[in-house]
Amino acid sequence: MTETPINYEVVKRSIAESNIQNIGKATIREIKKLINAIEKETGDRFIRMEMGVPGLPATKYGVEAEIQALQNGCASIYPEIDGLPILKTEMTRFVKLFLDIEVFPEDCLPTVGSMQGGYAAFMTVNRMYKEKDTTLFLDPCFPVHKQQHNIIGTKFEAFDVYDYRGDKLRDKLESYLSKGNIASMIYSNPNNPSWICFTDKELRIIADLANKYNVVVMEDLAYFGMDFRKDYSKPGVPPYQPTVAKYTDNYLLFISSSKAFSYAGQRIGMMVISPKLFQTQAPDLKRFYASDQFGRAMIFGTIYSLSAGTSHSAQYGLTAMLKAANDGTFNFVEDVKEYGEKAKIMKKMFIDNGFSIVYDMDENEPLADGFYFTFSYPSFTGEELLEKLIYYGISAISLAITGSSRIEGMRACVSLVHRDQFPVLEQRLKKFHEHHCAISQ
Repeated sequence: MTETPINYEVVKRSIAESNIQNIGKATIREIKKLINAIEKETGDRFIRMEMGVPGLPATKYGVEAEIQALQNGCASIYPEIDGLPILKTEMTRFVKLFLDIEVFPEDCLPTVGSMQGGYAAFMTVNRMYKEKDTTLFLDPCFPVHKQQHNIIGTKFEAFDVYDYRGDKLRDKLESYLSKGNIASMIYSNPNNPSWICFTDKELRIIADLANKYNVVVMEDLAYFGMDFRKDYSKPGVPPYQPTVAKYTDNYLLFISSSKAFSYAGQRIGMMVISPKLFQTQAPDLKRFYASDQFGRAMIFGTIYSLSAGTSHSAQYGLTAMLKAANDGTFNFVEDVKEYGEKAKIMKKMFIDNGFSIVYDMDENEPLADGFYFTFSYPSFTGEELLEKLIYYGISAISLAITGSSRIEGMRACVSLVHRDQFPVLEQRLKKFHEHHCAISQ
């Protein structure tokens, strides 16, 4: 076992020196730091699948517009807290053209990435009503959202939604919502880390129960349009990106520029609040904010205190990207199809070498190939497998930190794996299988 692709002693020592008590439950950034250290010492290049970051160049429309804005002097001026008027107009158009949802410019807010949008939403929504102080996670989930809850001191409950697909979802959700303490539900669609996508039936169920129990649905659309089984790329033409907002007024959407537009470094995202929720008056908000109107509390209470607005130049960049997409001159979905094509190839390599795909179905339909996939290997938990794979120059994260009930699983992100690394990945997987196939039998 010591004859591994990466120097065994270096890896063993690096893990010990990392002060990470349990590698399998390490955060994504901790894994990244550990792999960086091993790569630096050994000079060996890892197959990096731990970070969910774009692996494509940033969209030129954004870069060029942002440079022009900086040259025009925007860096010396504070941006409006609720966003540039021209950006809010393009956000409104984007929501109509790609989601088929009617909102107003005042309902659309730029945030410092979707992560800040989530942080602000958790703080505000869970303070609307005294008796509703808990978030329900439809797991598996982006681990940092729960970390944000822990930092804020906000309660949450969770269950793995994969066990309750289709009609089973209704009774499971009702068992939580009927208690009366749930203020909001959150999920990502497509899902990080599993890449499952809710069906129209499931979105209707979520909306029906949100309406029944007055619960805000937070829909994280970080991977907008990236279920490549359908073409969501044409503005104003169906099919549209699926959303719970078609069936309820109790929604709040997070739309990221990081993946679909490959604009992660500028930390700008979009928060879209339903017009009804924006105008909702909740007297309990006055415990924390000057206004009891949800929209004003969000903007002038939470967002203002978190960052006093979003990067001025990045707002101009996002405006240009959205306008190009809205006008039909920029097909942002076509640009990111590379992720799905790579996932298909990589998943086959894993399967051919004794691994299995953990989350593999959307009800009765095979899962799409996309930004993430999940895998396991017989006789190992995900936590054990993560540490083992590091010796073979492969990094990912354990599903244990995502709220998944599949403790045997791991999440792989395809974005940073380049096609010229495919032969190396295949070689390392074969070596791992050669060393461990007897254990798995």
